Amino acid sequence: MKTFQKIAAAALLFAAPSAIFAQEAVELNSANTAWILTATALVLFMTLPGLSLFYGGLVRTKNVLSVLMQCFAIAAVISVLWLIAGYSIAFGPAESAYWGGLSKAMFSGVTVDSLAGDIPESVFATFQMTFAIITPALMVGAFVERIKFSSMLLFTTLWTLLVYFPVANWVWGGGWLGQMGLIDFAGGTVVHVTAGVGALVTALFLGPRTGFLTAPMMPHNLTMSFSGAGMLWVGWFGFNAGSALAADGSAGMAMLVTHLSAATGAVTWMAIEWLKYGKPSGLGAITGMVAGLATITPASGSVGPAAAVLVGLSGGVVCYFCTTYLKQKMRIDDSLDVFPVHGVGGIVGTLLAGVLVSDNLGIFSGNGLAEGMTIGSQLLVQAFGIVVVGLFTFVLTFGLLKLVSALTGGIRVSAEEEQIGLDIVDHDEKGYSM
Repeated sequence: MKTFQKIAAAALLFAAPSAIFAQEAVELNSANTAWILTATALVLFMTLPGLSLFYGGLVRTKNVLSVLMQCFAIAAVISVLWLIAGYSIAFGPAESAYWGGLSKAMFSGVTVDSLAGDIPESVFATFQMTFAIITPALMVGAFVERIKFSSMLLFTTLWTLLVYFPVANWVWGGGWLGQMGLIDFAGGTVVHVTAGVGALVTALFLGPRTGFLTAPMMPHNLTMSFSGAGMLWVGWFGFNAGSALAADGSAGMAMLVTHLSAATGAVTWMAIEWLKYGKPSGLGAITGMVAGLATITPASGSVGPAAAVLVGLSGGVVCYFCTTYLKQKMRIDDSLDVFPVHGVGGIVGTLLAGVLVSDNLGIFSGNGLAEGMTIGSQLLVQAFGIVVVGLFTFVLTFGLLKLVSALTGGIRVSAEEEQIGLDIVDHDEKGYSM
């Protein structure tokens, strides 16, 4: 999302969405509308099929269909939940600094003619819905191959309702973190910190897969994962550039820095592997690309091209070593590296945004700090936002996992079912017929 200082119309909407309707009528901008329609499709494309194929190729053959089904089911259920209450909680007229209330439940008041800034409110609401879809879907990577489908669906539904929607309001919907001046253009805290911390807690709660670090668990189809990674890269342009909510120079710069950070992240990860092992891996290249994308996300509305390379480099290095440390040293089975890539990437990018937004850094200068802010004070706001969102997500995620486990008789499949594979156990189908 665009920060409050960058786009006045968006600021009016986020600070007090109801106020936009009390202002003098704004004409619909067809160019902006067309771009956000396109960006909406791109962000959904990131989940279906991008993330689905990326994750699906990384698991074993007996679980590929279960991963695809988890991503697909989340997209369907969260879409309905967004209609019922999500949009209202995140972007409804502010009843407090902590949630938007229920006055826009069931999209009440969203008509053909209602506007959000100079685009249709229906387009804005749909665009934001795609963010709500991909955030819990990112967590799928932490619990693949060992979670009950029923438990997964109940958990992600409650988690989105009680974690994602309120945090989106705090940062983007006129809530208290946004009012403090937290810079989060497209989801460093709202998407990546929440999904990353949620993934870490879930991985710890479930425990490792049987045979973790003792038996081979190689990706069954890296070609599929490469295809999904390419879709993520392209779809991320809608994620970041679309968050400008306009077809303008800000969107163009966000697209440019997103691409440069992704490319730098991929090159960095490959270089590290090349130096350590003598060969760069395909899996490393696509993981580094995602790390670069996650890291630039919160800063994509604040930095320029040179800074984007620095962000991608930082994300590639930090996420690489966090991934290695989490698995090999801490022996935590965050199966597809959600926390070390998305969570850590979101943290690094959110912190860097507080520094690189300054317009006094030479070639690394950004758009400039808000009035009255220094790099130090902005960095404090960024760090505070990370800690608050991280702790809130940690506590709520753990509580929801305990609740869902009690309601469903245990959140994890049995050892025998894990051996058979979730494609058969959960869906009585196979991803491959041979």
